[in-house]
Amino acid sequence: MTDNRTWLVTGAGGMLGQDVLARLAQAGERYAALDRAALDLTDADAVSAALDEHRPAVVVNCAAWTAVDDAETREDEALAINGDGPRHLAEACARTGAVLLHVSTDYVFAGDAQEPYAEDAPTAPRSAYGRTKLVGEKAVLGIERGYVVRTAWLYGTGGPNFVRTMIKLEGVKDTLDVVDDQRGQPTWTVDLADRLVRLGQAALAGTAPAGVYHGTSGGETTWFGLTREIFRLLGTDPERVRPTTSAAFARPAPRPAYSVLGHNRWQQAGIEPIRDWSESLSCAMPVLVAELQEGNP
Repeated sequence: MTDNRTWLVTGAGGMLGQDVLARLAQAGERYAALDRAALDLTDADAVSAALDEHRPAVVVNCAAWTAVDDAETREDEALAINGDGPRHLAEACARTGAVLLHVSTDYVFAGDAQEPYAEDAPTAPRSAYGRTKLVGEKAVLGIERGYVVRTAWLYGTGGPNFVRTMIKLEGVKDTLDVVDDQRGQPTWTVDLADRLVRLGQAALAGTAPAGVYHGTSGGETTWFGLTREIFRLLGTDPERVRPTTSAAFARPAPRPAYSVLGHNRWQQAGIEPIRDWSESLSCAMPVLVAELQEGNP
């Protein structure tokens, strides 16, 4: 253990939250883990009481409403979790002096850029989900020790995600039609968890300025390109994956056509950005395949 400080992880039962806990344990940090059942972020009094009980030096907020399509018709409910929740945490952290690391999303941008979005690029969300996440960002950035880490295209163990779905479909589908007109950065939760812990440590050391950081992998690809690489790593024919357009999979919420984020801010914190997406995927695949072979849903 590095010292007597404690970290508090909210949304600890989720895919990212589980990896943050594992990374904290690896780093020898003491932590308290609160899942959705243990802490209702929409309850300001409960949030305040949780910080008083645990007295964390760092709070990592992995809790979120992530049902992008459902948010279109249930925006008030999404806002309570994505907007009010971070605000309650920010108010409690400002009162206690804790560092707040809040995980946000590429959906705060319009998704129509031609080059990677810088951390200070103008936001212009086009979906209810994006709007609610932006409200949360503003609350966190309004406090002195507030950090927003935007991520995108997350995959890992312990929860449903695109990569796990494609691994499963490879075994039951002769061919797959996958969208080729959305560009982004597939990001392994293990890599993001590592950067969150290192950022929190740097914040405590006074070497990381507060503000926005982009926690996505390097490089870029499409869902089609990602799926072909998944098939290649599985040892099967990537030609079984065929390109299609977003129009073939109409959804209630608009998907960003371009979700590539820039990573320049990490240099100010003395932390290297996450490696290239393809390198991460090659490391993650054996872990994901093993999880599925064990029968986890």
